[in-house]
Amino acid sequence: MNFINKYIIKQAAQFRIHKKKIKLTPAIYQRELRKVSIDLRSLLFDSFIINLGIFAATLGLKGFLMPNMFIDGGVTGISMIISKTSHIPLPWLLIIINIPFIIMGFSAVGKQFAIKSLIAIATLALEVYLIDFPPITSDKLLIAVFGGFFLGLGIGLAMRGGAVLDGTEIMAVFLNRKLPITIGGIILIFNVFIFGIAAYIFGIEIAMYAILTYLAASKTVDFVVDGIEEYVGVTIISEKNEEIRKMIISQLGRGCTVYDGKRGYAKQYEDLIETEIIYTLVTRLELSKLQTEIEKIDEKAFVVMNSIKDAKGGMIKKRPLK
Repeated sequence: MNFINKYIIKQAAQFRIHKKKIKLTPAIYQRELRKVSIDLRSLLFDSFIINLGIFAATLGLKGFLMPNMFIDGGVTGISMIISKTSHIPLPWLLIIINIPFIIMGFSAVGKQFAIKSLIAIATLALEVYLIDFPPITSDKLLIAVFGGFFLGLGIGLAMRGGAVLDGTEIMAVFLNRKLPITIGGIILIFNVFIFGIAAYIFGIEIAMYAILTYLAASKTVDFVVDGIEEYVGVTIISEKNEEIRKMIISQLGRGCTVYDGKRGYAKQYEDLIETEIIYTLVTRLELSKLQTEIEKIDEKAFVVMNSIKDAKGGMIKKRPLK
């Protein structure tokens, strides 16, 4: 089996350098082997936390919200409203209603993100269909708070793994490129519309509990992913700064700023080593991919990430490389 793995990796390396017509050397082979191992490790970790998030979201839906006729905000809330009024099974609606948003995610974030999200949502629907949790409580306040908590925990873990279980965030990122409204503002408007429908169909009390569920879920998501701000500022210090700069432009379609600096760690009377520092802005959904690509190029790179509340001007919007 080890021989087969090495052969596959060797073929992958040959394919990657084919267009450049570079001879496969042991150094290139080891570099490609390292990249494949990083991809595999990242995939396994992302899959683990996404599946953990799916289980948590299933617990929130089947153990708290669904047995007590409660709803949430976002696409999940729309699915639950339609399911309660039309008697269409919720698992089918979770997939069908999220499909347009996944298509948006394909153009707004990327192919890998869209595939991950589609698999995650399909798995959530399957677990909702197959797994039966006994109703945990009948207290309305506990249902709203803990139902929202577990649902938010699931959504947050999925986002940490580079996917989403609810298409609301994808829609917000997509519309943000077309409209002068922040992502948070778009999500708020969308959910106000949903809660208005819930109030009209089910009554004010159900709508108020739905708002409480949404608040619990959104705060939990904030806690898990350290905020759902639109952008994350990333500062990168590496000896391979030029390769990282090209990767940011070509693979993420993002702009970056390169400025001169000096490494401050040095003994007394020694000259400080000059270096170039890269600064870029990415969305939180792109952060996982950026970290993986940086590690492929330089696993010793020093990376600092800061939450950005707002940004304006420059090359903020993602652009395809021409």
